Amino acid sequence: MEHVDVLIVGAGLSGIGAAYHLKKHSPDRSFVIFEGRDDIGGTWDLFRYPGIRSDSDMFTLGYAFKPWSEGKAIADGPSILKYINETAAENDIPERIRFRHWVKRATWEEDHWLVEAETDDGTVSISCNFLLMCSGYYNYEHGYTPEFEGRDKFNGPIIHPQQWPEDLEYADKKVLVIGSGATAMTIVPEMSHTASHVTMLQRSPTYVVSMPSENRLANWLRQYSENLSYFVSRWKSVIFGWLFFTYSRKRPEKMKQWLVGGVRQALGPDYDVEKHFTPNYNPWDQRICLVPDADLFEAIRGGKVSVVTDHIESFTENGVLLKSGEHLDADVIVTATGLDIKIAGGIDLVIDGRSVDVPNAMTYKGMMLEDVPNAAIVMGYTNASYTLKADLTSTFVCRLLNYMRRHHYASCRPRNHDESIEKEPIINFTSGYIQRAIDKLPKQGSKSPWRLYQNYFLDLVTLGYGSIADSMMEFSRSKSQDESLQRKAAG
Repeated sequence: MEHVDVLIVGAGLSGIGAAYHLKKHSPDRSFVIFEGRDDIGGTWDLFRYPGIRSDSDMFTLGYAFKPWSEGKAIADGPSILKYINETAAENDIPERIRFRHWVKRATWEEDHWLVEAETDDGTVSISCNFLLMCSGYYNYEHGYTPEFEGRDKFNGPIIHPQQWPEDLEYADKKVLVIGSGATAMTIVPEMSHTASHVTMLQRSPTYVVSMPSENRLANWLRQYSENLSYFVSRWKSVIFGWLFFTYSRKRPEKMKQWLVGGVRQALGPDYDVEKHFTPNYNPWDQRICLVPDADLFEAIRGGKVSVVTDHIESFTENGVLLKSGEHLDADVIVTATGLDIKIAGGIDLVIDGRSVDVPNAMTYKGMMLEDVPNAAIVMGYTNASYTLKADLTSTFVCRLLNYMRRHHYASCRPRNHDESIEKEPIINFTSGYIQRAIDKLPKQGSKSPWRLYQNYFLDLVTLGYGSIADSMMEFSRSKSQDESLQRKAAG
């Protein structure tokens, strides 16, 4: 059976980043990447809906080790996919990738994992010392769509953004987009360029903020130094984002006034901002939606887009009937209703003949699961760019692997020895996709290292430079290692 030191699951943004870190910081480790799809890119290869783009700037969504050199900081999907592929090619990573390998099960056997993956030719097995899961947090096979009454009555196409057909024709047609999250905020202004009209239907408002798609400071500095431009712009974005989030938590009413005031200024005094853009929750109780260059507001002002806040009674042959009695005509309906959460690709982790109860396990430093050896899950921040945490996680894993090799350890296992630590939900967001999946997600603890602080500065210190060996991490040697060390000691 083939054996590698590290098996990376997933060749998306975080998986390619993990491969880079292994090659740079742990070059003596062998590794391969199992990717279930046909290509590199993960999210940025999967989603093909109109206007697909980042919902944060590329100075923080990009890797710490590779400057983002494009003019736009809020980048479109194809540009991000190109960036990921460039990173992979520059570091000879594609030769390590096995495409169309869907990891289904991993069984722990003393000092290694026995991993089973489905391929087009059947099941294959591989063993590895460490399992690094970089497959994201949602189901790639399908998104989430509620059960809509009368859905079968509608005569036109009903599309979920995760399964966007290449041949969908919507020019000069009435489009109804259900939802008001980041995906809807992207699709609506983009489709309005050719559709006769686009209506965004939401049950409740979302906080929305406009940001220039280009970073003038970065573009100006780039003429002097690419690396300097990226360094300055990255830290500027990190610090601003942290201040924005912290102020939102400490002064939610002030932040709410500022956010809603910005929308009111963009749409004018006659628009009903109170109804359509004033949420009943505090900023950062859910993610704040970003619209580049105020494109959504421009489309609304130009009459190409309407926002309706109401609940659906049922679908009809030519649209949707609302509970208020209003009918929205539509030729095409897009259900931008969210993701179906699936942690670590739904891999069945088996220890001592039993599947790990992931929803009941606490996360150690936001990456490893309680009582699960030699395995880490890359999970990004909820209040900042995903890649910021992904980079730190990969860095820590390399430090951990190097520590184990120096001290001749075969396994590491986080274990809680503090009975006073209480389990809590891992995320305190009120977003629908989080609340639907709260029973699927692992827990966090009430104290470090089991607590998730969602703080890049703290994680930068603890994961990048903090001690590897702490009271909650147990290290052990295999029988063969013990015997080898005993022989050396004997002489």
